[in-house]
Amino acid sequence: MPSLADQFPEITRRNEPLAPHTRLKIGGPAEFLVEPTDVDDLRAVLKVCGDGSIPVRMLGGGFNLLVRDDPVPGAVVRLTSAAFTMIEWDGKKVVAGGGGQLFDLIAFAVRQGLAGLETLVGIRGTVGGSVRCNVGDKSGEIAQAVRSVTVLTEAGKVQTRTREELTFSEHGSDLDEPVILAVEFALDRDDPAAILKRMRKSWIVRKTTEPLSFQHAARLFHNPPGKTAAALIDRAGLAKSRVGGAELSERNANYVVAHPGTTAADILQLVDHVRARVKERTGVQLDRELHVW
Repeated sequence: MPSLADQFPEITRRNEPLAPHTRLKIGGPAEFLVEPTDVDDLRAVLKVCGDGSIPVRMLGGGFNLLVRDDPVPGAVVRLTSAAFTMIEWDGKKVVAGGGGQLFDLIAFAVRQGLAGLETLVGIRGTVGGSVRCNVGDKSGEIAQAVRSVTVLTEAGKVQTRTREELTFSEHGSDLDEPVILAVEFALDRDDPAAILKRMRKSWIVRKTTEPLSFQHAARLFHNPPGKTAAALIDRAGLAKSRVGGAELSERNANYVVAHPGTTAADILQLVDHVRARVKERTGVQLDRELHVW
């Protein structure tokens, strides 16, 4: 049977390094990296993979992803073409492609004088991934602005789920379809100056609790109910713990910073160490937020 690269030569690369496509900048190569040009391409690739029992992983912004040091078998799919990153605007309605960056969507809305997403500034991720994980905090969640989500099902069908058909929770949702193609948002008109003021305030607050922007870093654990993972890690006496090149951030202990030479194994060992020590010292079992391939 011809390989993916043989069947889709224009959109597929073999043995493509994944490290440059992730925030941590580490990890092994993908057997095949596929970047479809449109939904028809995507559907065809997923069908071939399904028929051939080829593993498929969807790679978004790679902001909260750890790729192991070994090669990643099968297909890694990135939705980077215009068909998946478009932003359309009609009055208070904005439709954004699931593969586009959340920051680009926020910037677009602010330019149009549309409010509802500006407090999410500084959160990294794609539009689809942000909705699937319902990103946000006490200042607001992205679900508040969602009106519908268009998905591609495992059967290859395009379906639109309305807000009434969706269930969102803290940092979660019931969106379990393989691909989020587009999201419709209902936003409110407001004075652009007022929107910018709220956006700057959210940016400052968020950046003071995260690693420095030039550092390769990712968030490790979900916050337990009524607590913060960072505070529990500090209570366990683990501030600035380090394994190899992987170190807990001094600005927020719930982030790992990957220094030059860090391996995925370093980070995984640090995660296990932190989880075990926090359980021992505080009695709380931390749930990993970092996705691992």
